[in-house]
Amino acid sequence: MHPFLMRSYLWWCILLGYLYVSTLSFSSGQYLGRAIQSGNWLHDLGSDLKDDFKSTTLNFVETSILPSQLNDSVSCGDLEGVGSLNTTCLLNSNLYLNYDLYIYGTGNLEILPKISIVCPVEGCKITFNMSGNINMGQYAAIVAGSVVVSAANLTMDLNSSINTTSLGGLPPSPTSGTPVGYDGAGGGHGGRGASCHKNNKTSFWGGDVYAWSTLSEPWSYGSKGGGTSAEYRYGGNGGGRIKLLVKDMLYLNGSVTAEGGDGGLKGGGGSGGSIYVLAVKLKGYGFISAAGGRGWGGGGGGRVSLDCYSIQEDIKVTVHGGFSIGCPENAGAAGTNFNAYLRSLRVSNDNVTTETETPLLDFPTRPIWSNVFVENNAKVLVPLLWTRVQVRGQISLYRGGSIIFGLSEYPVSEFELVAEELLMSDSVIKVFGAFRVAIKMLLMWNSKILIDGGGNTIVTTSVLEVRNLVVLTENSVISSNANLGLYGQGLLQLTGQGDAIKGQRLSLSLFYNITVGTGSLLQAPLDDDASRNVVTESLCERQTCPIDLINPPDDCHVNYTLSFSLQICRVEDIVVSGLIKGSIVHIQRARTIIVDTYGMIIASELGCSEGMGKGIYSHGAGSGAGHGGRGGSGFFNGRLINGGHKYGNADLPCELGSGAEGPNESYAPAIGGGMIVMGSIQWPLFRLDIYGSVKADGESVGKKTINGNSSLIGGLGGGSGGTILLFLQELTLEENSSVSVVGGSGGPPGGGGGGGGRVHFHWSKIDSGVEYVPVATISGSINSSGGAADNTGLFGEVGTVTGKKCPKGLYGTFCKECPIGTYKDMEGSDESLCTPCSLELLPRRANFIYVRGGVSQPFCPYECISDKYRMPNCYTPLEELMHTFGGPWPFVLLLSCILVLLALLLSTLRIKLVGSSPSYREHSIERHSRHHFPYLLSLSEVRGTRAEETQSHVHRMYFMGPNTFREPWHLPYSPPNAIIEIVYEDAFNRFIDEINSVAAYDWWEGSIHSILTVLAYPCAWSWKQWRRRNKIHRLQEYVKSEYDHSCLRSCRSRALYKGMKVGATPDLMVAYIDFFLGGDEKRLDIVSIIQKRFPMCIIFGGNGSYMSPYNLHNDAMMTNLLAQHVPATVWSRLVDGLNAQLRTVRQGSIRSALVPVIDWINSHGNPQLEFHGVKIELGWFQPTASGYYQLGILIVAGDYSLQNMQHSDLLDNSIDHPRKIAVCSDKSRKQQQSWLYTNQSLSLKKITGGINGGLINHTTVKYLEFKRDFLFPVSLLLHNTRPVGRQDTIQLLITIMLLADLSITLLTLLEFYWISLGAFLAVLLVLPLSLLSPFPAGLNALFSKEPRRSSLTRIYALWNATSLSNIVVAFISGICHYGFWFAQPSEKANIWFIRREGDNWWLLPTILVIFKSIQARFVDWHIANLEIGDYSLFCPDPDAFWAHEPSS
Repeated sequence: MHPFLMRSYLWWCILLGYLYVSTLSFSSGQYLGRAIQSGNWLHDLGSDLKDDFKSTTLNFVETSILPSQLNDSVSCGDLEGVGSLNTTCLLNSNLYLNYDLYIYGTGNLEILPKISIVCPVEGCKITFNMSGNINMGQYAAIVAGSVVVSAANLTMDLNSSINTTSLGGLPPSPTSGTPVGYDGAGGGHGGRGASCHKNNKTSFWGGDVYAWSTLSEPWSYGSKGGGTSAEYRYGGNGGGRIKLLVKDMLYLNGSVTAEGGDGGLKGGGGSGGSIYVLAVKLKGYGFISAAGGRGWGGGGGGRVSLDCYSIQEDIKVTVHGGFSIGCPENAGAAGTNFNAYLRSLRVSNDNVTTETETPLLDFPTRPIWSNVFVENNAKVLVPLLWTRVQVRGQISLYRGGSIIFGLSEYPVSEFELVAEELLMSDSVIKVFGAFRVAIKMLLMWNSKILIDGGGNTIVTTSVLEVRNLVVLTENSVISSNANLGLYGQGLLQLTGQGDAIKGQRLSLSLFYNITVGTGSLLQAPLDDDASRNVVTESLCERQTCPIDLINPPDDCHVNYTLSFSLQICRVEDIVVSGLIKGSIVHIQRARTIIVDTYGMIIASELGCSEGMGKGIYSHGAGSGAGHGGRGGSGFFNGRLINGGHKYGNADLPCELGSGAEGPNESYAPAIGGGMIVMGSIQWPLFRLDIYGSVKADGESVGKKTINGNSSLIGGLGGGSGGTILLFLQELTLEENSSVSVVGGSGGPPGGGGGGGGRVHFHWSKIDSGVEYVPVATISGSINSSGGAADNTGLFGEVGTVTGKKCPKGLYGTFCKECPIGTYKDMEGSDESLCTPCSLELLPRRANFIYVRGGVSQPFCPYECISDKYRMPNCYTPLEELMHTFGGPWPFVLLLSCILVLLALLLSTLRIKLVGSSPSYREHSIERHSRHHFPYLLSLSEVRGTRAEETQSHVHRMYFMGPNTFREPWHLPYSPPNAIIEIVYEDAFNRFIDEINSVAAYDWWEGSIHSILTVLAYPCAWSWKQWRRRNKIHRLQEYVKSEYDHSCLRSCRSRALYKGMKVGATPDLMVAYIDFFLGGDEKRLDIVSIIQKRFPMCIIFGGNGSYMSPYNLHNDAMMTNLLAQHVPATVWSRLVDGLNAQLRTVRQGSIRSALVPVIDWINSHGNPQLEFHGVKIELGWFQPTASGYYQLGILIVAGDYSLQNMQHSDLLDNSIDHPRKIAVCSDKSRKQQQSWLYTNQSLSLKKITGGINGGLINHTTVKYLEFKRDFLFPVSLLLHNTRPVGRQDTIQLLITIMLLADLSITLLTLLEFYWISLGAFLAVLLVLPLSLLSPFPAGLNALFSKEPRRSSLTRIYALWNATSLSNIVVAFISGICHYGFWFAQPSEKANIWFIRREGDNWWLLPTILVIFKSIQARFVDWHIANLEIGDYSLFCPDPDAFWAHEPSS
């Protein structure tokens, strides 16, 4: 055939085929050609690819392609591209098709930027089946009704797209996706289309959902939206279908969309289509959308399934419903976004507000989904009568998401939700019927679970079983108008304000801890009266206690036979910082409950409306309801209506409080208090700590009661308080906390108050005896008072607060120990059972003591008020010793006998060793004085003193000063007139310097003396005497051996060292130097001077102290000198008598003590001496700068007498000046006294040849100056006295007192050692040695012999006086220890009998003071007897005195 004809024939065949295909396409609605056959093949290929992709290798399986299929494919050239589909094909030209397209190749396909392949025909299908990669450049587009892409890798650049929006074909038949009618509703697919006719009472929607079975691999077109009229039958078209099968990676930076079409104002939006992606990796920043279309009613979202191993989070997937123009608040329902690889469903409406649900029709059981997410205002509906929603992981509701189980018209369904976690945030789960949840964790944030049982009692109880954790926060609520149980094994926490769990009946069980945060609420029943009546009706008229409240079942389940409204069962710890509210709150098998400061457990006003003790309203007056106390009577217009009666058992109350009725049913009654039961008999609480409040109060009526005609009638009575029954082991009621069952207040006018309720503490374990532990610590309040009445009404009676009967020793509601000093020997709780113990059996210094668990026997234990006392009689060690011998008086008698026997034994031993003392000794004082201080040097002991020296004696020069370490002896520099002729004045002055330096003491001697004065004064006195004796020996050696006597004019005296001799009185208080003439000086004029030695002064020894009394030392020199005028016997007698008078003169009272001496001289001395031409006068001599002066006598003998003295010098001064002084002021008196002394001193110095001083008589004695040292008070105890005789008796008494002193001292030390170790050491060591030294010193004195006996006795007396300082310390220690006892009473002292601990501590120190005072007086007498043996020296009659003058 001709080639031209053949070409023409071919063109005609092609044209006819195109027309045929077009005709079939328009008639059938589908495109014919190669794509028809390839569509089924590609579907099969996609299925194979998907199945192989899900294998472990994730590789495609090569599928054989039939030659006919390959021949139906187009080439790269057919697509006006460059290259080959088996290598690389570049599409660079736009394709606009109206038929299906199938592209196959083994190479790569690249669609260049801005190149589009468009088939804008509904249901048009474009298929890419490439073995290599497919790349879409920027702004490249593929538009068709169905798009299938199969490639190794698919890359979609920025703004590239695969778009099937509003190009969907017909959905599978039969479906209800397209709405019926002309409401303009949206089409349905994955989610329902919206209908703007939907309101709160109806549940209209647009197109329904379909293709649920292909959720994991959706391949359905979206539905058209409904029209608004016959003219506009349909709205927007449904979305198309997209299937992307990628072997490896899909890199998406563009968009993949299958959205519903826009219906506009006259039609509903079309529903979204289907998108299925199968790839290993899905990356990029693009988005995938199957959203519903916009219209009068928005279209529902489509379905998206992603079967990818890895999905980048930046890929955005949206399936939200379309916007509703006719009802903007109700968009189309969200579609489904299913992750086929993870088997996770996500329903999100992208925060587009809707009231249209997305039904979830079925949940697979094999395999189980992993997660379900409902978010962004999506609403999911599970509409089946019964269904089980089970996932492996989470069910999460976020950002306005909600799930509705069941249908509101049929609230009898049962739904089960099983997952690992249920997470809710700003979301709602609403259940119509019963709801059973089995999860591990429930977390709610501003979310709600609302269960509506429809008020049908046959609805099964809803149970939420959460194994690990339940947390409600930010106003989250779980609520049911039927029974609700919440079980778990971990923590239930309501964190804060607005969080609540509510139910008709509510049971919380099996948790480890329940925490009700501040502002949170647990409540059952609900707030309406109907809900309350359902719970309380069976108990309000019940006379017996429900057994399930006392011994509840172990299973903790909720059923209608149980009495509680709110139960918390088998929970370890409960912390209430918010509110637990219920009619019958039952907490059982719990361990500890803590009600925080702002926490409350309340059953107030949730009891009975009537009840067994209901208040009556009659004749216009309302009475209060009764319970634990009778209700108060109501009174109005003269009518008195008695209140409700009491009912129930106070020992085990379990009744609801009763209400008070109104005039008729239109008036709400006052409700009684509910019931709170914690613990049970078998499972009591371990501990209940209340910082807040637990209340079951009755309702108060606050407003006036108005009749229908607006007239005022009597007020209603108040409801009675309810019951609080606590089975527990330990209770803590902190300050400001409360337990209350108060009756309600009556209403005005005249309403009676409700009676108080009942509180009972049923202690599970009340230990007694040593195992007792207090069961309660009460600082808050427990109030069961009756309600207040209005005006003329009466208050309700007080209810009851009781406890379990207490065992022996305990009493009261809280089984406290009976007060100290009481006992209880029977069971019971009445306080009167604690009987006071007998005080007759209580020892002195003892108090009844606390006994753990109380005292259960009539004999009450006691203890001494101090541990220092000894049981059982609470004696001190001293008293214990005394009572060992029969008591204080027998002990004293026995001790006295022992002391007397020991004293007699010591006296007998002393007599054998020392000898008896004669009662009278007729020895002279001179002889006695020689033995006064035997270890002191007397003048008679000065070597070389011979009788012939008397004739050569010129003058006796006395040292000045008291011979102390501060003021030692010293001589004046000017030589006396008597020796001025026998000495060289310059050499004499040098001698004075030298001897004064010898007489001075070293510094360390005074230091030792000062230390000893503080620590032990007797030792200080002995130290001073020792140093004085050493000093006088040193002076004697110096004058005798070391000094060359160069001051003497006599050569013989200088050569023989005999011109001067040093001597001293025996007491070492006065020292002197005697000057003698040498043999070469005996000239006539010197002899005349010697013969004129008179007047002569003799200075007394001593200083007027106890240890050194004044005495006139009568040595041989003086006796021989005076023998020229007075017989020696007369002089010796005079000296003895004068010394007897001088011994009683004390320095501290010298003015008064010298008067008897002056009188004695005038009455006894001078009359006898004047007979021999001699007279003596008392005088003071040698004053020093420190004020110290020495006493002595002035002797006038021979022709020179006192009458020869100038009258103006002596007599006038002695007589006239006292008269002048008597009328002078104190200041002038001192001036007159000074002037008088000055004149006397000048006269006496002139008389005595240079010795300063003055005469002492009755006039001048008043002006003598004297100083009292710090030891002056001791002189009141120790002073020299006159002898009393009976020396042996006194020595026996001293021995007895000495032994008694030692005994009392030891007992005192024992007592103070018992008081405290510090007091013992203070008494013993302040001063050291003083307390115990008197005894050895006394024994030493008693067993000593002459001549040391008197001096040792004085030392003993000094130790005795010094020990008084220790007694003073004892008094101070005792006062410090016991002085403030009454200001600080002992905590152990009880209210019956209070005794002082140391009421007799002062007794022994006082006795010791008395004994030492008596002992001192005996010692004074003993010393007087030793030193003065001649008692006639004190004869007041001068003649009798001189009658005892010894013979020559």
